[in-house]
Amino acid sequence: MRAVVKNGIGVFHPQGFLDGNSSTALLSIDDINATLKANADIILVSLKKVIFFNRNGLDTFIKMFNKVRSANHIIVGFCDYDTKKYQAIQKFYKDELTFSLFKTQEIANLFSNGYKNQEKNVLLYSDDKSQRTAIAIELHDNGHNPIVTQSQEEFLEKVKNKDAYDVIVDESYLGQMGQQVATRVTGNAIIYTLSSFLDAEIGNTFNIAYHNNSLNVGFRLFIFDAYKVVSMNVHALNFFSKLASAAAEYNATICFVGMTFEKTPMTFKETLEDAGIMFFEQMNDILENKELLEELGASSAAGAKNKRPLNKVIVSELANFVDATVATIEMMTNAQAIKEAANVDKIKIENPENKIASSIGFYGDIDGMVMLVFPIDIAKKSCELLIGESTDDLELILDTLAELVNIVGGKIKTLLSDENVHVDITLPRTYRNVQGLLEIAGDKKGVQVDLSFDNDKFLFFLTR
Repeated sequence: MRAVVKNGIGVFHPQGFLDGNSSTALLSIDDINATLKANADIILVSLKKVIFFNRNGLDTFIKMFNKVRSANHIIVGFCDYDTKKYQAIQKFYKDELTFSLFKTQEIANLFSNGYKNQEKNVLLYSDDKSQRTAIAIELHDNGHNPIVTQSQEEFLEKVKNKDAYDVIVDESYLGQMGQQVATRVTGNAIIYTLSSFLDAEIGNTFNIAYHNNSLNVGFRLFIFDAYKVVSMNVHALNFFSKLASAAAEYNATICFVGMTFEKTPMTFKETLEDAGIMFFEQMNDILENKELLEELGASSAAGAKNKRPLNKVIVSELANFVDATVATIEMMTNAQAIKEAANVDKIKIENPENKIASSIGFYGDIDGMVMLVFPIDIAKKSCELLIGESTDDLELILDTLAELVNIVGGKIKTLLSDENVHVDITLPRTYRNVQGLLEIAGDKKGVQVDLSFDNDKFLFFLTR
């Protein structure tokens, strides 16, 4: 199959049915390589003329996408689909969406080098906040003016005035942009969702590595959404009891919300409560009570147990970590970063007043943590585009900063992947002052890089 190449975008147009047999015959890696030789920097498969597809049919394309992206560092994915097809792809791949989705080719154009700096007014909405942030950042980086809507209601209201926007972006997705393992909520709590019957299998399905790294980053409140849990057996009881014991070493709290005990013995609840797990009927009983959030540990930090030294492998990747951080903040603030100093030592924060901070963990082939300290003015300016206006609301700034740092983590993950270093990332932990960050850093040594944005000091710290 030959692609239509225009302005750096190569689009393949299969027709009819896409299943495991037909897809192999429709497109080959040679077809894609020929398209790359035509100077395409985005490779897409259009679903406009596709009547039906299943996962086996898409898998054939995605395997080729992954090879091409790894070798050439370009955008790959699908375009030209309706809502039904978009929802089907989301359902098929859930947390495995390493490729991109563009509702139309017009939307894909916005991310192409051939359309850079054409300054389009773009109305943007995604119900995934991390994606909303990622798309806005990429659009801004390409010279466009994204108008970010924070809710579907706001989007539907603004979309009525179509003439006010050059392009409308919705039902689109950028692959390789962060990770959706758990849901971050206001108050620095992490929510895990449970369902059905809980047995020994929970030990296999629960991502314990992610959970442990979240503890290391500084998260102290973990909420299990148990509304859909029917019952649990003694194997699940033992798993959660051990999880609670491990959390106690970090002064962390584990809560269950919505759990009923119609088919689960009440003695199980008593055992879990003895282990330190708390039970609540409604999620809002926790999330809308700021005093309780603080009491449960969502705003506190205890020194992490993990005090391993940096190794050469992590230090060798320092440039990738710093580049991903600096490039994102430079673009968001329109200010150039000046490197002032770099050294290996314990974290040192001069003049900690009027500074906020964030940390994000990574684990896999290498593991560790990145800590970022922002002057409040830099944080406000960095978040202004994503909020849509200037604000002094610290809670809103912290919430938006977490999404921004999540994108930094996603960029780090992608840069490392390009060098065949594979990691997963935790959600970011934010701190309304630097004291909480210092408690997490403790006596750990790391690489500290002091930077300046328009004479405002910014600190980068890489540790384990």
